[in-house]
Amino acid sequence: MVLVVVMGVSGSGKTTVGSRLAAKLGWKFYDADDYHSPENKRKMAEGIPLNDEDRIPWLCALHDILRREDSSRQDAILACSALKKMYRQVLVSGTSAIESNHSEQPGENAALKILFVHLDGPMDIIAGRLEKRTGHFMPPELLKSQFDTLEPPSAPESFITVSLEKPLPEIVLEIERAISQGEAFLE
Repeated sequence: MVLVVVMGVSGSGKTTVGSRLAAKLGWKFYDADDYHSPENKRKMAEGIPLNDEDRIPWLCALHDILRREDSSRQDAILACSALKKMYRQVLVSGTSAIESNHSEQPGENAALKILFVHLDGPMDIIAGRLEKRTGHFMPPELLKSQFDTLEPPSAPESFITVSLEKPLPEIVLEIERAISQGEAFLE
């Protein structure tokens, strides 16, 4: 059973890559954007970057989805910005990642094993993609704030970094190879 989070700034291709990979592998796919509150969507549409207070309840809801899939032994892919290390910790551990005095029963909230796939690329290419995108609540003007917030994954996180400048089939194949070679990422 494998859980994958395809992460990166807005416009990096998370939904496209994640949904294509899920379709190819026959796995469940979730787009984190579908779980933003109306208030978060309104803020972003007005050009106001989300803060941690806005994101934590959303990330906890996403953790619950991943926890459910893990409990069901269902492979799943989530497209989610997961820009900060703390956000990725919430996806892995839920509220216990933010509540230092959280008392949990043994085994109740064991950390999930998640492979983070960071879609990385230059701001100018991503900005060009955002300019062409229609019908999305995230305006291109917020891209700089996303890059400013981004804390690329690093050890000991389980992750791979993939260049978003590659063709889509190559990106999907690279992730597929990492998954098949690498329960090591998820140990």
